[in-house]
Amino acid sequence: MEERQMPVRGMHCAACSARIEKVVGGMPGVAEASVNLAGETLRLRFDPAVVTPEGVAERVKALGFELVLPRPAESSRLVIGGMHCASCSSRIEKVVGSMEGVRAVRVNLASGTGELELEPGGPGLDAVIRRIEGLGFTASEVQDEDESLFEEQQREAALRLEEQRRALGPQLALGALVLVVAMGPMVGLALPAFLSPDASPGAYALTQLALTAPLVWLGRRFYTAGIPALLRGGPTMDSLIALGTGAALAASLWNTGTILFAHGGAHKAHELYYESAAVILALVSLGKYFEARSKARTTEAVKALLSLAPEQATRLRDGGQERVDVRAVRPGDLLLVRPGERVPVDGVVLEGAGEVDESMLTGESEPVAKNPGDPLASGTLNALGALTMRAERVGRDTVLARIVRLVREAQGSKAPLASLADRVSLHFVPAVMALATLSAAAWLLAGEGAGFALRIFVSVMVIACPCAMGLATPTSIMVGTGRGARLGVLVKSGRALEAAAGVDAVVLDKTGTLTLGKPALTDVEPAPGVARDRLLAVAAAVESSSAHPLGEAVVHAAQARGIVLPLAAAGRAVPGKGAAAQVAGKPCLVGRAGWLAEEGVELPPGLLELGEVFSSEGKTPLYAAESGRALGVLAVADALRPEAPEVVRRLKAMGVRVVMLTGDTPRTAHAVAGEAGVDEVFAGVGPEGKAAKVNELKAQGLTVAMVGDGINDAPALAAADVGLAMGSGIGVAIETGDVVLLRADLRGVVTALALARATVRNIRQNLFWAFAYNVLGIPVAAGVLHAFGGPTLSPMIAGAAMAASSVSVVTNALRLRFFKG
Repeated sequence: MEERQMPVRGMHCAACSARIEKVVGGMPGVAEASVNLAGETLRLRFDPAVVTPEGVAERVKALGFELVLPRPAESSRLVIGGMHCASCSSRIEKVVGSMEGVRAVRVNLASGTGELELEPGGPGLDAVIRRIEGLGFTASEVQDEDESLFEEQQREAALRLEEQRRALGPQLALGALVLVVAMGPMVGLALPAFLSPDASPGAYALTQLALTAPLVWLGRRFYTAGIPALLRGGPTMDSLIALGTGAALAASLWNTGTILFAHGGAHKAHELYYESAAVILALVSLGKYFEARSKARTTEAVKALLSLAPEQATRLRDGGQERVDVRAVRPGDLLLVRPGERVPVDGVVLEGAGEVDESMLTGESEPVAKNPGDPLASGTLNALGALTMRAERVGRDTVLARIVRLVREAQGSKAPLASLADRVSLHFVPAVMALATLSAAAWLLAGEGAGFALRIFVSVMVIACPCAMGLATPTSIMVGTGRGARLGVLVKSGRALEAAAGVDAVVLDKTGTLTLGKPALTDVEPAPGVARDRLLAVAAAVESSSAHPLGEAVVHAAQARGIVLPLAAAGRAVPGKGAAAQVAGKPCLVGRAGWLAEEGVELPPGLLELGEVFSSEGKTPLYAAESGRALGVLAVADALRPEAPEVVRRLKAMGVRVVMLTGDTPRTAHAVAGEAGVDEVFAGVGPEGKAAKVNELKAQGLTVAMVGDGINDAPALAAADVGLAMGSGIGVAIETGDVVLLRADLRGVVTALALARATVRNIRQNLFWAFAYNVLGIPVAAGVLHAFGGPTLSPMIAGAAMAASSVSVVTNALRLRFFKG
């Protein structure tokens, strides 16, 4: 199965997205189709042997929408610099287009980009770039197509928003004028005789028609999108507006003709509904504008992250400096980062010393000292000191690009909470159309007259709002996950977000999670007849092949004492137990007492007693043996994170059960747990055992979150309902876990759970109001209150209420931007 996320154009309401989901999801070879209305994307999981993205795009096109496909493998997008006029772009097109093997080239002067299609086996992209540079321009490949598509989406959204804004002024002005002309006489506003409905009914009707016609033209999108959707059998919100206002316009036009051409038709001047159609179109357009403007703000987090990457870099070459487009930087290039500049790509410091602000990636406010050998991440700010760096990861491979990609994927995902709204949205519009028709027919049969029935029909059609239901979940997820990224918490999907909100048990690994993960050697106690340095040398040689923090502490201690390590071969790590190697040709072991016993090593009682003393002090004992004979015991201590007690206290205050799992001995585990305030401890548990413990907790009906470093905790992270992987923000494996904490700080756990709860609470609020609005509003529009002697609902008020409903949902979701970590 392949998985892709692609933009979809032309959606206007939840009925649109639900229809695409149903039709595409039913195609052979498609395992999952999830449409995000707020993000305007389709997340597709499919079997490429059965169906292609092109086939899906054709099916989506048949529904009246457009699926934006990824660029073909043989095509490339270039950023071209130095163009000043149309002759520049034309020259590039002519010269490059004449190259053998170039299928097509299109240069856009306004955006400074070029689209290039090459024949298989034709000239390489580098050859084309050299040819463009030979013409006096600069050229570099756009390496991240996802980022390019996102930027294109943002430009298109900005253009649509500007078009809506420009049309809004005339729409509101025309709507107000029609309202004054139509309703003025009813509220005591005297009209001139030539406009009076009684004295000049023809002029009265034609004036309203003349004011309404341009407004209908400005709002023609409702008709050009809604009517075709209805004819295709997939009506949308636009269909409701088109039919509702169309019915009012048709009746008004008929009555206008009666006034003008039928004898005695003057009484029809009081049966015109131009103002209803005009005001509804104006108010709905106003609501759609506010909705679009609010939706644009849901992607602010991604735009803020993208803005961190500088557009240019200073490359060092041939003893000089040159400013180049950051997309032209390649791994291995030497770059200069001056104070006040952002790091252009991922790499490592070669020369210089300084301090780098990594807050926008990790949420850590304090600058981090950087010296030769230290890593640098794209987008971080060099606050102090000039740094010379070597580029290692560029384009879509940088940490920043991967974070942006994860955030966008999360924003395009759905939470299980959305399933009910999706099912309702699919059938909502046809049901509303049927209800509007039945309501109008019922009032006709009740003898209320055609004018009253028409008003009921229009009110029901325009008050119904599938948009609010469709936007309720995705807008909250988009804002919530975006806010999390700004706080150093990457939530990978809506499913993970919803699961994290329901967590009632948190399992904490000890080493590197509750503790700093940088243990230090504190004691070296050799067995009788063994020199202290020999014990440390053998133990360090064995651990030199291990990446475990405890083993690294032993190696660092030996190196710090200047001990020359003997040659070790065939090294292997046994997760949760220890390490083994051939040292100077002899089999050696370093690890837990129980494991050495399993391997046939008999430990003297004195060493075991020493180990117990170390454990009671919160230290981890490591026993060493050579050729089956005990060499001694070493003690390693890992300091507790200073924030750990506070985090445990806060988790308990949130009603969360806190459990610690560790491979250490019970004494060590309980000593650390007591210091942290953890009451429930499972010690001596290996990686597989941790996963089994997580499953035991889940079997008790608990929703379990596992917090670990993403390395030897991988089985437990995968077994948990939610896996939270802690990292350093730069070296973190951000593909591990459902939630990634970019800062090596336990407070991120509290932030992640609190953010998830706030987001899911926000989703539930949105869904409640979306459903409540429709459940209460539609019956009122249908005349239920009037049946019991109450008032009816004006179509204009119905239109305003519909516009306000979706705006209120998006506005409520935007409150998550102010969530505090």
